[in-house]
Amino acid sequence: MSTIHTIVALSTSYAVFRFFRRLGIFGLLLLSFLDSSFLFLPFGNDLLIIALISSDRNGLGWIFYVLVSAIGSVLGALMIDVLMRKAGEKGLERVVGEKTLQRLRGRMEEKAGLTIFLATVMPPPFPFTPVVMTAAALQYPRGNLLGVIFGARLVRYSVEAVLALYFGRRVIAYLNSPIIVYVIYGLIVFAIVGSVLSLLNWMNGPVSGSQPTAE
Repeated sequence: MSTIHTIVALSTSYAVFRFFRRLGIFGLLLLSFLDSSFLFLPFGNDLLIIALISSDRNGLGWIFYVLVSAIGSVLGALMIDVLMRKAGEKGLERVVGEKTLQRLRGRMEEKAGLTIFLATVMPPPFPFTPVVMTAAALQYPRGNLLGVIFGARLVRYSVEAVLALYFGRRVIAYLNSPIIVYVIYGLIVFAIVGSVLSLLNWMNGPVSGSQPTAE
């Protein structure tokens, strides 16, 4: 990538991050939804919730940020669930590959709930989306899937909220520092590229010819 292209990409990324931040709690809901669906946004929602809570530490407002983030994540996972539950194992194999499917199937058969919880509560590179896709394709109960995701997200975002509250001013200083700003830019550029690849992979995957597995 040339220097000009890099500058344009970073400027666009900064505008995207500022856009979601200006939307406040609605932007948090939207970004958490995208982050938990087929888009690739590593740490995007985590950075946004930390920035918002660090800027607004009055009262119990942080609770709403945590709840909204968790709800957005559940909605994003629900979209994956609806699509992959219909696609079944054949559709899943076309997206994640046979080897990945075999590995994830083994984990889901042994400790499905724990696997989903860890994939949800832990940051990248833990494979959140592939785990949710596998659980849905293998017909893991939808209520259990979404319940585990909601609980795990509450844990993850609550920890981040406490850190943001405790280190509030330091967090704001770090987020405004040149190094962190460029790190955020880089993550968003990486997210845009990953999202495009993810969508292309999905469009070439279980869109055609896949049948749902039996309940």
